[in-house]
Amino acid sequence: MDLRVTNRNNAQYTEWGAGPRRCAVGRGGIAQKLREGDGVTPTGTWPLRRVLYRPDRMVPPRCVLPVAPLQPHDGWCDAPGDPDYNTLVRLPHRSSAELMWREDNLYDVVLVVGYNDAPVVAGKGSAIFLHLARTDYAPTAGCVALALPDLLEALMQLAPNDRLIVSA
Repeated sequence: MDLRVTNRNNAQYTEWGAGPRRCAVGRGGIAQKLREGDGVTPTGTWPLRRVLYRPDRMVPPRCVLPVAPLQPHDGWCDAPGDPDYNTLVRLPHRSSAELMWREDNLYDVVLVVGYNDAPVVAGKGSAIFLHLARTDYAPTAGCVALALPDLLEALMQLAPNDRLIVSA
């Protein structure tokens, strides 16, 4: 039951067998990713790694993947020249890192996708997550974003070795 992200009728959808569900993608659309910060959701087939969640806002999601709580000091290194590029780090960090413990709810639950992580290539782009969408499905920085009920349903239905497949 792979998760498939596609464009359809000027909108984006994620499908995993439960019917298409609306989602948001990067402000640069779905395309070949060229560099860090381009806002593109990269086309390709990507493994699913693990799930992170805010324990102060929700119970651990049910999922076959490893599930771990976020902590207030967690960040994701997005500095291409740093040895920790594209990994979860503790804040404060010596280089640029995105705060994972956000004031909004976008990272209350995060599915970490295996993009540019085996091996990590500096400048190719940091993490692609499946995370929560804004109510208006505004574009992301390159991730895929779904409504909370849709993301939780997808997580419950995942099987080992399922992937994220993104196509234009």
